[in-house]
Amino acid sequence: MPVLAAANLRLDAHAIDYVLLAFYFVLVLGIGYLARKQVSSSIDFFLSGRSLPAWVTGLAFISANLGAIEVMGMSANGAQYGLPTAHYFWIGAIPAMLFLGIVMMPFYYGSKVRSVPEFMRRRFGTGAHLTNGISFALAQILIAGANLYLLASVVNLLLGWPIWVSIVVAAVIVLAYTALGGLSAAIYNEVLQFFVIVAALVPLTIVGLYKVGGWDGLVDKVTGGPGGAAQLESWPGNQLTGFGSNFLSVLGLVFGLGFVLSFGYWTTNFVEVQRAMASKSMSAAQRTPIIGAFPKMLIPFIVIIPGMIAAVTVTELQGENKQALIDGGSAPSGATFNDALLLLMRDLLPNGVLGVAIAGLLASFMAGMAANLSSFNTVFTYDIWQAYIKKDKPDSYYLNMGRWVTAGATILAIGTAAIASQYSNLMDYLQQLFSFFNAPLFATFILGMFWKRMTPAAAWIGLLSGTASAIVVFLLAETGVWDLPGQGASFIGAGAAFVVDIAVSVAVTMVTKPREASELTGLVYSLTPRESLKRSTTGEDAGWYRNPGLLAGIVLVLTIALNIAF
Repeated sequence: MPVLAAANLRLDAHAIDYVLLAFYFVLVLGIGYLARKQVSSSIDFFLSGRSLPAWVTGLAFISANLGAIEVMGMSANGAQYGLPTAHYFWIGAIPAMLFLGIVMMPFYYGSKVRSVPEFMRRRFGTGAHLTNGISFALAQILIAGANLYLLASVVNLLLGWPIWVSIVVAAVIVLAYTALGGLSAAIYNEVLQFFVIVAALVPLTIVGLYKVGGWDGLVDKVTGGPGGAAQLESWPGNQLTGFGSNFLSVLGLVFGLGFVLSFGYWTTNFVEVQRAMASKSMSAAQRTPIIGAFPKMLIPFIVIIPGMIAAVTVTELQGENKQALIDGGSAPSGATFNDALLLLMRDLLPNGVLGVAIAGLLASFMAGMAANLSSFNTVFTYDIWQAYIKKDKPDSYYLNMGRWVTAGATILAIGTAAIASQYSNLMDYLQQLFSFFNAPLFATFILGMFWKRMTPAAAWIGLLSGTASAIVVFLLAETGVWDLPGQGASFIGAGAAFVVDIAVSVAVTMVTKPREASELTGLVYSLTPRESLKRSTTGEDAGWYRNPGLLAGIVLVLTIALNIAF
C-alpha cells in the first residue's frame, strides 16, 4: 500500500465524500455513547444482557464476519481465482452456520456460559480451557491487526496520511465506541454497518458489470485472461486449492474447507457465537446464524464479482501485471490483489457515490475489528483474568477491566497490523490462522460433545497436537518442501490438525480417567435431557416463520441451487 500511495493512485475524493464520511463517523460514535447508558453490569458490557431480538443479532452475526478481510480478501480472491472463491460462502459457511443454529446453540445458550472457552472449562477442566482461551485471544489480536491494516490502507489512499498514522487514528475510533458501549455498541453498529456495506458494494457491482458489457462481457474477458475459463466455474476449483488433481481439489474443498475450517470457524469461534449468545431467548439464539445465512448466500455477488471485474478492467491488475502477481511476484505499479476493490472504486464511481463506497469499506473494517475486540475482551476478562488471576472481585471490577482490556487489545492490534502487511492476498493469511486455531478446536469440541468417555487430559493434549501438525504443514509449504500453491496449504493443514487431534484425543482417552457422567449433564449430547434443549414456541417465539428448522431447510435448498447454477 505505501507503494500505491507513492505511485499517486490516491482516490479522488471531493468535499461531498468527506461530508458523508464525517456524518458516518458521528453516527457510529453516537451509537457507542447511547449504548453506554445501557451498561450497568459486566453481562451488559460483554453479552448485551442477553436481551436482543433475533433480527438484530442475525444481522450483527453476518456483519461481524463481513470485515476488512472478508470484503477486501474475498475481492482479492475474486481477482486472483475467480468464482471458485464462492466456496468460502456456499461450502465454507452456510452448512456450518445451519449446524450451529440447530445443534450447537441449544448447548451454548442452555448452559448459560459466557464464552466458548467457558464451555470448554465445564466440559474438560482447566487444561483445555486455558489452552483454548490463550489461543483464541492470540488469534483475535492477529486478525484484528489485519482488519486494522486494511482500514488504515483506505485512510492512507483517501487522505495520504502515512500508514502508521492511519492505523492509530482508525484504531482510536473503533476503540472509542467499543469501550463505551461494549457488545451492544458493537452489535448495533454492526447492523448499521451491514446496510452501509451493501449500499456501497451493490452500485459498484452494477456499474462494473455495465462497463464490461454485462455478465457475458465479463465471461469473455476472464476467459481471455491469465486465469482462463476455470475462473468462471466454482468446481473443481483447482486454482484456489493449488491441486492439479480434480479429485484432490474437491476433497480439499469439501473436507478441508467445507468441514474442518468451516465448522471450526462458525461453530466454535466466539466472535460469531457471542452475537447469538446476546439473544433474548433460546429460539432467537438458534435463529441468529440462520437469519445471517440468508444474506451470506448473496454476498459473493457483491464481493467476488467486483474483484473479477477489477482483474480485467483495472490497468494495474490486467494482463502481465496479473500474471506477475499470480506467479508470486509483484506488479510494476506496486498494486496487489488486496487493492482490487479500491482500484475499481477509483476508476468507476463518481463523487458522492464514492463517499458512500468508502464509508462502506470503513464500515466493514470497523465491524470486523470491533468484533475481534469485543470477543477478545470477554474471553480475556472472564476466561483468563477472572478464572486464574483475580477471582471473586465485585462485578464492577470486571466491567472496568473489560474496558481496559479493550484498550490493551487495540494497542496489540496496532503491532500485529505489521504482520498482515506482508501478505499480497490477506485471505491466505486468514485461512492459515484458522488452520492453526479453529480446526483443532473443532475436533476437540465435537468429539467431547458426542463422546462422554473423552477425558480432560485428552482435550488439551489433542488441541496442542492438532495445532502443532497444522504449523508443520505450514512450514513445509513455506520452505518449499511441499509444493502447495494457492490456499491448499491451509486446507491440508486444517485437515491434518483435525485428524491428528482426533487420533491423539482417542489414544489419550484410552489411558486416562474420564469424568463422572453426573458431571456432564448439559455438556454431552447423550447425557442432556431433551427438554433442556427445546426452544420456546409461544409469545415472541411463536409462528412458523420463527421455526429454526424450517428456516434452515429453506437456506439449505437455496444453497444447493446456487452450487448447481454456478
